Amino acid sequence: MARIAVAATAPFGADVLERLASRHEVVTVLTRPDAPSGRGRKLAPPPAKVVAESLQIPVLQPPRPTGDVGLHGRQLDAVVVAAYGLLIPESLLDEPLWLNVHPSLLPRWRGAAPVERAIMAGDEETGVTIHETVKELDAGPIAAQQAFPVGPDDDAGVVFDRAADLAAELLDDVLVGSPEFRPQPEDGVTYADKITAADRELDLEAPPVEVHNRVRALSPHIGARATVDDRRLTVWRTRVVDGRLELLEVQPEGKRRMTYDEYRRGLR
Repeated sequence: MARIAVAATAPFGADVLERLASRHEVVTVLTRPDAPSGRGRKLAPPPAKVVAESLQIPVLQPPRPTGDVGLHGRQLDAVVVAAYGLLIPESLLDEPLWLNVHPSLLPRWRGAAPVERAIMAGDEETGVTIHETVKELDAGPIAAQQAFPVGPDDDAGVVFDRAADLAAELLDDVLVGSPEFRPQPEDGVTYADKITAADRELDLEAPPVEVHNRVRALSPHIGARATVDDRRLTVWRTRVVDGRLELLEVQPEGKRRMTYDEYRRGLR
């Protein structure tokens, strides 16, 4: 069992935190400040903070991780970074060891949205890489890496769940032993840019598999958007049958998610 801190914010980071807390001693969690959320724009804690408080783990929430941030003097074996969302300054990386959990097979899909971009690209395989955190984005030497398949109908939620499970398993070996690092290959580097509003827009005239991949890449956490019969819909689930795209689950503006059949019946 290792004595660690975890830097995490987003749901994937929260999932990794929860799994690590059942296997190691997590002495503190570094996360981003509470932020406005929802229609009322009320301050809400990040998912990692919610998990940390449920496990009674102390939480640190500096606007930027500068200076001490409260980690020094805690006799940590490592700090595990998982979907934290802020760059760690070089001044903090000297001690202890900082390890980043990245849900892709680095050097493919460095950056903010590796799961979404892999699915959009139709990748049939992705994985998890545990690497040393360095100044350059997702470029540190690799301590552990393992692949898993991505099915043609797997959405981002499925891939994130598999990645969180695998990350905890890989970290068991890295944290307990003396990790050996190997440089990332120079060939095969690609970047997973942050998802934008434009990425959410579906072109229903595009090849069906391309549209299907975009929908599943953005489900269940973001949602793709399309105009169907002059109505704006969020499209959550589709499938391709005999070369044709079928809508399975949608959400009209201001309404709940529903099957596409339910939506069509409501128009009659």
